[in-house]
Amino acid sequence: MATARAALTGALRPALPVYPESAQFRGDRFRNKTSRAPMGWRQGLAVWRDFIFNKPDGTVPDRVIPVQPLTREDLLAAPDNSVWRLGHSSLVFKLNGEFWLTDPVFSQRASPVQWAGPKRFHAPPISIEALPPIKVVVLSHNHYDHLDHAAICQLQHKVEQFIMPLGVGATLVRWGVAPGKVRELDWWDELSIAGVQAIATPAQHFSGRGLSDGNRTLWCSWVLKSGDLTVFFSGDTGYFDGFHEIGERHGPFDIAFLETGAYNPRWQYVHMLPQQTLQAFLDLKGRWLYPIHNGTFDLSMHTWEDPFEQISRLAQEHAVALATPQMGEPLNMAEPHAGSAWWRER
Repeated sequence: MATARAALTGALRPALPVYPESAQFRGDRFRNKTSRAPMGWRQGLAVWRDFIFNKPDGTVPDRVIPVQPLTREDLLAAPDNSVWRLGHSSLVFKLNGEFWLTDPVFSQRASPVQWAGPKRFHAPPISIEALPPIKVVVLSHNHYDHLDHAAICQLQHKVEQFIMPLGVGATLVRWGVAPGKVRELDWWDELSIAGVQAIATPAQHFSGRGLSDGNRTLWCSWVLKSGDLTVFFSGDTGYFDGFHEIGERHGPFDIAFLETGAYNPRWQYVHMLPQQTLQAFLDLKGRWLYPIHNGTFDLSMHTWEDPFEQISRLAQEHAVALATPQMGEPLNMAEPHAGSAWWRER
């Protein structure tokens, strides 16, 4: 009986390494620089009750979202410094002739099961099978809308390296990824791959894929530098003073891919409100703002197009250059274009 209980405990809470050398790892958990204001159980219950039972109209599109289909040939023929958004926070970068892929989520649902949970509004512009070889997969944290088990299992044979924050590597290895392909970084750690410098930078968020593994792995944002191009990828984060420090250390950024979606005043500690996204961009000393983490899954209480409308209004008011390409539409990060208000199309 004791052996059976131990096996069950191991399945529910897989053994994860500890990182006493990391300033972010305190006790047996990773921590943010600034602590979250405590939320009582009644407040937490109210959040979940409203999310499940009190959804307003319009959180899911009532029309087909325009997606520009992509082929392997399109990607191979594109110039360096191209980027394509596949949905949510999944981006393909072409840097120094190689392809980098962020937070790849290709499954129908961002969920531990595929019969329930947030369902995609649109198909990815390209399938995993059609992708060319991927030099690097960049992971920001282990939540289901950023770390897709099925996608990692399919991708692993065409990916040379996976880079991620501390602790996430154990999950990938457990899924079958070769340990030699896995590189974990702490905040401010950096490495160079194929002429691209990748720096894991702070974020204000949390992690977990089950009921008992909360904050057992780290979360981060990323800076990518390729030649004269400097790019910021936020992953998931609330607004915090770390943006100013990142901007001072590594800015200005030619383009910043910033979370703009799944927000709510009740959880702004871990997801920025649109006005906070704009301020983060200013802190980073960005040149072009590219909003992500929107338009693919229903993860909050706002209408699905609200992130685009809010950030478009704020960008216009503050004279910020905003890029809003369609899913699958190419963008030259060295010479961006504004894109279109495609979310208004019917």
